[in-house]
Amino acid sequence: MEVDEALPRRGRLVWPLAITVHIVLLLALLTVTDGGSAAVAGPVIIAVLALTATVWAVFSARRQRIAYEARLTAWAGACATQAERLRIARELHDIVSHGLGLITVRASAARHLGAADDSAAALSDVERIGRQTTTELRRMLNVLRDSSDASAPLRPAETFHDLPAIVEDAERAGPIVTLRLDEVDDVSPGAQLAVCSVVREALTNTARHAGPTGASVCVRRDGDWIVTSVHDEGPVPGWTPHPGAGHGIEGLRERVTAIGGTFRAEHVENGFRVTARIPETRPS
Repeated sequence: MEVDEALPRRGRLVWPLAITVHIVLLLALLTVTDGGSAAVAGPVIIAVLALTATVWAVFSARRQRIAYEARLTAWAGACATQAERLRIARELHDIVSHGLGLITVRASAARHLGAADDSAAALSDVERIGRQTTTELRRMLNVLRDSSDASAPLRPAETFHDLPAIVEDAERAGPIVTLRLDEVDDVSPGAQLAVCSVVREALTNTARHAGPTGASVCVRRDGDWIVTSVHDEGPVPGWTPHPGAGHGIEGLRERVTAIGGTFRAEHVENGFRVTARIPETRPS
């Protein structure tokens, strides 16, 4: 469902029309001549008409305000629904693309190397990653089926402590990764989760497009920003890229810019580099 980004418009204002009617009635009152029955009945009729116009304007304005508030509430609800659908789509993409991407790349890397021991290790990794991905999908679907279930098992938000495990998972798919995590003081959970998402998606793309190549991950503080960069050395000779759906980088860009950060993805020499600057104020 497409949602119109523009705010709903108010209906035609009734007070300008009511004021115009009052002015006309006032002019009519001024034209009433003295004497006769018209001089007595005219002001009464004009007063009744003015009162009627005022009552009509009050009720019409109230009815228009209620209708406008209803449209505004529906518009806000539709926008919130669309935002939630996009968030769920990003989460599903992270789970499915990451899991299936590692499975595909791990199997391809084992075939590329051709050793029996590597093939056995690849099958073990494929089974493990497949089980993890299935578990995460089941958890998310359980939450979506019944959001009122407080006991639904939710995956805890990732922190910097999870970065070594993220790097280890990526290395099973082929790349040789060097992780550098500088002293960044206390960082909010939201910023840490965003950093972990950037590192995971960037390393998954490295495994897909460059194979068992070298890659470096650096997380550092630059003033009020947490800067995360992932740089690979380019595809190894003979490697066949395994592109995904093409939404990974754009999904990261949306995630980072949504929290006020900046995101850049670019080819550097023979490799590829992703840089995300995430706002984070130093604790007082």
